[in-house]
Amino acid sequence: MSRQSKTLVLCVLFTAAGVLYAQKSIKIDVDLVMVNVTVTDGGNKLITDLPRENFQLFEDKIEQEIRYFSSEAAPLSLGIVFDISHSMQNKIQLAREAAARFLETGTPEDEYLLVEFANRAELTENFTTDINKLRDRLALRPAKGATALYDAVYLGLAKVRAGQNPKKALLLITDGEDNHSRYSLGDIREFVRESDVQIYIIDLGRSFVSELAEMTGGHSYRGSVDDLEDICTKIALELKSQYVLGYASTNTVKDGKFRKLRVRVTPPTGMLKLNVRTRDGYFAAKN
Repeated sequence: MSRQSKTLVLCVLFTAAGVLYAQKSIKIDVDLVMVNVTVTDGGNKLITDLPRENFQLFEDKIEQEIRYFSSEAAPLSLGIVFDISHSMQNKIQLAREAAARFLETGTPEDEYLLVEFANRAELTENFTTDINKLRDRLALRPAKGATALYDAVYLGLAKVRAGQNPKKALLLITDGEDNHSRYSLGDIREFVRESDVQIYIIDLGRSFVSELAEMTGGHSYRGSVDDLEDICTKIALELKSQYVLGYASTNTVKDGKFRKLRVRVTPPTGMLKLNVRTRDGYFAAKN
């Protein structure tokens, strides 16, 4: 293949990578690592108008060339993991209403599924773009039983990974500690790192799983039922206000090892230090 032909092929591939985030129906085989990035100022206000030149991306402390950059909202595949255990009895109605309002913030291309958990985790509604189905399903079951939280997160991650949209997230709404799961927190940590799914948590009690959100570049909010509507609004806005960076790793060894990621953002002139959230790394492909 001539040099000109190779250049043309690369141009086509990287153009297709951009289309992937604009049109969910197109799938391509490009070996790019995609990284979702949230940027906020000191007052936790989202910063959404930065150019590519303000970003640096490092894999295992080695700077990588950013070959794809977007600040456009991308279609979302999201799983709601909803606690219906006994401890939620006095909170469940307000939690349902907050989840329903969260669904209303989406776009027609977004798809959602619902996992509910008490004594066990169960997929009660598979992926759908019809938010009325999820609203109806949320209203059906009373709060009772134990708290299989880790099993629910595991099931939610497993299902969301199969979503048709390139951007994937999990929203966990709970108030309690796990007391009835087959999986351990260690199992979940490992699976989270393999999944490339952002996790957001609304903790209405003492769930002790905020680290799962931090690992993925998501966020954990602790509050009361009175805070639910505001928290849901914040999460919905953040998911539609992220940057997406793509790069081809300079480490071409397919060893299956975990590689650490870090994103640095240079504040524009006149702005103080910015806060950056992204996933802490990914597992390389393995031969």
